[in-house]
Amino acid sequence: MTRRRESEPIYSVAIVAGRGLFAFWRLKRQVSGVEHVPASGGAVLAMTHFGYLDFALVEWVTWLANRRRIRFMAKQGAFDKPVVGRLLRGMRHIAVDMKAGAAAYAKAVEALRSGELLGVFPEAGVSASFTVRELKTGAVRLAAEADVPVVPVAVWGGQRLLTKRHRIRFRERFGVPVAFAFGPPITVAADEEPHVATDRLRTSLQGLVDDLQRRYPVDGTGAWWQPRHLGGTAPTPEEAAAADTARDAAREAARAKARGTGGVSH
Repeated sequence: MTRRRESEPIYSVAIVAGRGLFAFWRLKRQVSGVEHVPASGGAVLAMTHFGYLDFALVEWVTWLANRRRIRFMAKQGAFDKPVVGRLLRGMRHIAVDMKAGAAAYAKAVEALRSGELLGVFPEAGVSASFTVRELKTGAVRLAAEADVPVVPVAVWGGQRLLTKRHRIRFRERFGVPVAFAFGPPITVAADEEPHVATDRLRTSLQGLVDDLQRRYPVDGTGAWWQPRHLGGTAPTPEEAAAADTARDAAREAARAKARGTGGVSH
């Protein structure tokens, strides 16, 4: 069943704001394959994740193509922030509590079965190496349970707007080319092994990224936003993984210290 497109004032305002910001930056969008996003009915949009604005960029080009809204899955921490949380709930995005993910999973399946587009980042975090990392199986498991397709989506250039571990100057965002590639839908059978289907998804995403990088109109040699294997200075996948591990360890140590002191500073 496809949900009737009712009025959603908060989402409408967010789309107008996003379009205004991207127009202000004079972004140069290059889009291919957006016709693979179904005009109606549920689908999982499985996206690469190289920058923090990837979700807004994908919603931007999807809305321009077919006026469909995407429901994104986001960490509970974002929903706990007063202003941001109100906006996320108003746009019917789905909160994911990492310690109790069953409720978010059930809500996501329900949204897909009711005809929604669901946006997920199967890498489970921004890739600081700007390469496609190993994927979690959630995207294909959701698609199989809801009996909807998975549409692979690659974004290249969005990391030049806002990403992890790099301070981007205001003027550097103007006129940036941002390329999008939507791949052919992937059908996941109910009895297909999730890791096998996930490998198919990763192969598709990697192929889309490779093509976008080949056709990107700016030479990234020596640039911080270009992967090391293509001549850039971004950290290698191994270096990025080590930095993530060190960051997680530091955060856990800080949480343990806070628990030990009762969360009170002296």
